[in-house]
Amino acid sequence: MKLTGERPMRDVTPDSLLAFHDAGYREVVNRLGGGVVLDVGCGVGDETARLAGAGRTVIGADYDPATAVAAGAEWGPGGTRGGDVRFAAMDGARLGFRDRSIDWVCSSHIIEHFVAPEAHVAELARVTRTGGTVFVITPNAPADFENPFHVYLFEPKQLESMLRLFFEDVELFGLEGDDAIKADFAQRRRSGERILRLDRFDLRKKIPRRAYVWSYTRALPVVYRLLGSAVNGVGSGLDASHFSVTDHITDATPGLFAIARSPRPSVTPSPRREPAGGAAE
Repeated sequence: MKLTGERPMRDVTPDSLLAFHDAGYREVVNRLGGGVVLDVGCGVGDETARLAGAGRTVIGADYDPATAVAAGAEWGPGGTRGGDVRFAAMDGARLGFRDRSIDWVCSSHIIEHFVAPEAHVAELARVTRTGGTVFVITPNAPADFENPFHVYLFEPKQLESMLRLFFEDVELFGLEGDDAIKADFAQRRRSGERILRLDRFDLRKKIPRRAYVWSYTRALPVVYRLLGSAVNGVGSGLDASHFSVTDHITDATPGLFAIARSPRPSVTPSPRREPAGGAAE
């Protein structure tokens, strides 16, 4: 699958960002029990496959049909990796499941792709059983990088407030990186800022967003090659062990990890979503 910057991909996405995603799924896996598990924004399915386990039925949903098909060919029944995960194409703001039908829902790095994230959260609440649990993982707004695929970023209080509109019980934690992670993020932010300074007139903010996304997806592979592994972070060896869960969230904490339970009676807003959204880095 081609690198666009939207989806994390082994051997092309910086190791620290892969570790960021891996750590979030690790925390979900550590809290899972039996039942039906839905991974919204599953992408290529590598992380979704980790949710499989005894007594679980795992379903991955992605907005892009071709990606869902590719994930199934690899991780589905009879797939190249021999998994038992089902995959389907559907919008995260219009999930094709009955009300109160899912025991566990994972929304990892997808809520930031919605212009109207309340539509996504409302759907998470609608499909979750009364005794079920939803996990929401997203970048912490103050620590995030500029990314045209990220259209709605959350600070901790904003995410908690959003989730409490649809769930009675919400816990919010930080996904904290150690010194090595923070040094890596700082280095790549500096590199990114140097590149952005070439856009002296902020044209990327003035052209139509579709044009910005088109340019970004074509420029990113070139930039990664020019920077080399020493700067782009591929092959750094950073992994999920460099992340931990914390109650103390600062502006430097890379991610937010929310656990929501007891869905309120659903009131579903009119879904609106950017066409370029999805499971992204």
